[in-house]
Amino acid sequence: MFPDRVLSGMRPTGALHLGHYHGALKNWVRLQHEVECLFMVADWHALTTAYDDPSIIGRSTWDMVIDWLAAGIDPDKATIFIQSRVPAHAELTLLMGMNTPLSWLERVPTYKDQIEKLAHKDLGTYGFLGYPLMQAADILIYRANQVPVGEDQVSHIELTREIGRRFNNMYGREPGHEEKVAAAIKKMGKAGKQYQELRTRYQQNGDAEALEAARLVLADCANIGREDRERLAGHLEGRGKMILSEPQPLLTEASRLPGLDGAKMSKSYGNTIALRETPENVTKKVRAMPTDPARVRRTDPGNPEKCPVWMFHKVYSDASTRDWVVQGCTTAAIGCLDCKQPVIEGVLAEQKPMFERAQPYLEDLALVRRIVADGCERARARADETMHEVRTAMGLVY
Repeated sequence: MFPDRVLSGMRPTGALHLGHYHGALKNWVRLQHEVECLFMVADWHALTTAYDDPSIIGRSTWDMVIDWLAAGIDPDKATIFIQSRVPAHAELTLLMGMNTPLSWLERVPTYKDQIEKLAHKDLGTYGFLGYPLMQAADILIYRANQVPVGEDQVSHIELTREIGRRFNNMYGREPGHEEKVAAAIKKMGKAGKQYQELRTRYQQNGDAEALEAARLVLADCANIGREDRERLAGHLEGRGKMILSEPQPLLTEASRLPGLDGAKMSKSYGNTIALRETPENVTKKVRAMPTDPARVRRTDPGNPEKCPVWMFHKVYSDASTRDWVVQGCTTAAIGCLDCKQPVIEGVLAEQKPMFERAQPYLEDLALVRRIVADGCERARARADETMHEVRTAMGLVY
């Protein structure tokens, strides 16, 4: 039984854009007020594909952290840290690699997909193959039980669950386990009897409601500590002590904001608006956006559904403005530049507080470095708790 905790991260491979904001950062800002959150600069992960030009990682890391802070991530509410500054990530990746089947890594859907998409790079490397294992270590080392992902990343979380479950089953049978379980149940008092009755119903009848009820009994019992709680959580399902979590995907809504050309917003497509783009550039980029090809002349009527600008209106404009666009476009009452102006104003209004929040950090980079240093210290403390139990379970404490 682990406390609610969220882990998420991004690779520092270039400037963040509005697609990142609407696809992830807005969700992070909300989550930090609801649950403990750790947000990671995944610099080691960046090396899996950018190993031949690591300079981009250093250039991008501090800008990315400033972008996070500009978007509204609060370092007093969330832990911001750099992956490589918590070396225990590498140790857990190594130790879990000892018992993770190679076939599990090779079957990850994005493995072959990325090799095909990045055919110009040699990705036949140990690091690239092991990317999902390190991703699992990133999550499991903090015993995170929720990971915000899009639908295309659910398979990675399922693999993480399998790796954590395999580890628990293999190493969770500590010496004197049955005696420690009995002692823990005794500490629970009357709740211990209720726990045993619910466990029996689950074990004998597969009663899922009994399983959930027993978990609530454990969570509410104040007579036992964290280790006993984890021990009894494993015993509940017929396993030993739960050392690593089995996280759940926290499905996030895909970004509704496309690129300037209507395709997915991506640096590689050259169709982005940066999170802190200058107002002049925003205006220039939006005015240059392609529109409905049927509107060759100003007097030609158009169809908003065939125009990339309409997708921006769905994100940035209110209902009355969207009605004005539909009416004006389909009757040729407004021109395309008229249609684009509310989008420009909407983007600039969204970015204004970001510029304001970013300014103190741009003026004092030392402040950013202190935030990250504090975050790394907190992250290392969390990771060390887990690694002590992992080493003990694997017989490495002697």
